[in-house]
Amino acid sequence: MSPSLNPAAVLIAHRGNAFEFPENTLPALRSALELGVRQIEFDVHLSSDGVPMVMHDDRLNRCAGLDRDALAMRKTELQAVSVHEPSRLGERFVGTTIPTLREVASLLQQFPQATAFVEIKRASLRRFGTDSVVQQVCSQLRAVADQVVVISFDLETVLLARRNHALPIGWVLSEYSAEAKHLAETHAPDFLFCNQDKLPTDRSSLWPGTWHWAIYEVSSLDEANQLIPRGVHLLETMQVRKLLHQLNTTSPSESQPQSTG
Repeated sequence: MSPSLNPAAVLIAHRGNAFEFPENTLPALRSALELGVRQIEFDVHLSSDGVPMVMHDDRLNRCAGLDRDALAMRKTELQAVSVHEPSRLGERFVGTTIPTLREVASLLQQFPQATAFVEIKRASLRRFGTDSVVQQVCSQLRAVADQVVVISFDLETVLLARRNHALPIGWVLSEYSAEAKHLAETHAPDFLFCNQDKLPTDRSSLWPGTWHWAIYEVSSLDEANQLIPRGVHLLETMQVRKLLHQLNTTSPSESQPQSTG
């Protein structure tokens, strides 16, 4: 590994330190930041009463073991739910709640060197409308505007966040295709996100552009070492502690990926 590569600056904690804690919760996000990671990513939906809530799914089955529509619930109802991921983590984190975006923004202010990638989820866009969701989310981010990037699979959503709120944006690709490349060149997002499983298998360099590439879900040193020479700037992972350790302990003689600059 090149000595100029700073693992803490290269990694994005996907939904926080989501391997060790319930995803998208304050303990997961705080853990990643306290480990020294400079970038975190989390997901946002609206509650039925229009409050931005930090959660990935629009149903509560996976994170809470409840068969309920999260988008039909008010903020107070959602915050009464324990999202301790019982099927994955058992009963260790019973009582862990869904944070509001405002609460996560307050956490972010405690780590002024950190950047948060805030993903607006498509289910909320369909339910509540793009204009409403973007307005509600971006209004909650004003206090940390210099620390956030709004991202989404929906290109129009992030373009609206840039146009109306002057925030940096990232587009999450549904596919790595000629059409997506054309749209990226046309709209020039600050970041392009893509699942590594959707990348070409020939290990060719990724599209050059004004953007920074962020690739997910990276879970091993081998994957990292294959991606960085292709022009990848950021590695998104739930295995935060593991990858930090591996990247920090790999000697320059063992691998030589390019510096991210």
